[in-house]
Parts: sequence; C-alpha cells; structure tokens
Amino acid sequence: MLQLLPQSDVLVPNTKNPRRAVEYINSYIDSVRCDSLSVDISFMNLMDACYVSTMCSTNHYIKYPEGRINWLVSSDKAAELTKSLSLGNSEYFVAN
Repeated sequence: MLQLLPQSDVLVPNTKNPRRAVEYINSYIDSVRCDSLSVDISFMNLMDACYVSTMCSTNHYIKYPEGRINWLVSSDKAAELTKSLSLGNSEYFVAN
C-alpha cells in the first residue's frame, strides 16, 4: 500500500510536453539520490503518462536496480498498458 508523502516529496514535472517531462524527471534522477521516488503525472493524458513512466522507469532502474518509483496517474489503465513491459520498479496509483 502506498503511503502518500507530503507534497514536497512528490516530483511534479514542470511541463505537459512528454519529451520535456522525461528530460526533467531523468535530470532529477541523475542529479539527486532517489532510490525511492514519487512522481505526479496525473495531469497528463494516458498515452503521454505511459510514455513518460516507461522511459523514466527504465532510466531509474539503470541507476537504482533495487529502487522504486510510484507514479500518480489519472487512470488505472496506465498500469494495464505498461504491464507487458515488466517495469518491476514501477507502481501506479490513481491520484485523487
């Protein structure tokens, strides 16, 4: 079960552009020690959220193979669409 962290401990990309969001999150992963990370992308549409979470989860896994990313998304369909990719370090939660 996810324990929601205070808002300051949840990373929120500063753009709706999925490519820029990937750059922003990956930059954070590369510059800050973040074995565990929560990212709020609930403002993105389903396809953009799947793209961003897949690309960033892969980068995070390379740096932290035992780490975890909690993705806050707008729909439970994101987990279904990325399930076949076996992103073992990712977990999806629907934002309220």
